[in-house]
Amino acid sequence: MSIELARAHLDRFGRGGDIIESVESKATVELAAAALGVTPAEIAKTISLYTEDRTAAILIVASGDAKVANAKFKAQFGTKARMLAAEDVEPMTGHSIGGVCPFGNPSSAQIWLDASLKRFDMVYPAAGGANTTIALSLGDLEAISEAQGWVDVTKL
Repeated sequence: MSIELARAHLDRFGRGGDIIESVESKATVELAAAALGVTPAEIAKTISLYTEDRTAAILIVASGDAKVANAKFKAQFGTKARMLAAEDVEPMTGHSIGGVCPFGNPSSAQIWLDASLKRFDMVYPAAGGANTTIALSLGDLEAISEAQGWVDVTKL
């Protein structure tokens, strides 16, 4: 189960116990923001896209109010931005739709943090399930996600 994958990953950094689980769903940016009492922009959504050869996922962790800018994405990754098909989400990310996050992913998944997050000190990514999240500073998100780096591939 993907919550266990995320928790095991977070445990490596002493943060598995910091997962916030609730009864209400946090499967969308709006639901997560309402449940946490924060703005939608503070939700760190994970956008799942294909690599050029479509054999792995590029996971862009971005602000909840950001959208992929196709020209920026193509300039950065050399391919058109293509969202993962529903049947590819879990095999390529380790998580089901609504719980995709930058923790506990297959080694083939590329994790990148988008510059849209830099407006905030604290952000709230999913933690493997539709009703889970974790509050992280940007520094902690960068370290714990083991991201490959920062990119600017979105628009607000």
